Amino acid sequence: MMKPKLLDTIALLVPISHDRLSLVESGIQLSGGLPVGLVGTIVHIHHPEGETPKYWVEFSDAEGREEAMATLDETELVVLQYELAAA
Repeated sequence: MMKPKLLDTIALLVPISHDRLSLVESGIQLSGGLPVGLVGTIVHIHHPEGETPKYWVEFSDAEGREEAMATLDETELVVLQYELAAA
């Protein structure tokens, strides 16, 4: 498995409860939190001394407007990989 890095696109492996969200834009209804499979982007990586890295992930709508942010552990996400296929 690839080590997550800044600006990687990820998908959630576990649901994230509303109380773990760092930011929710006004008007967004996320009372149930974020579902498994939701796609986001790593916007910051925090490396606390002696601890595993924490990933600050931004989740946006289809138009690219930020809807929510959450701090995740590596075990809660998977890095999505895209490969170009020859035509």
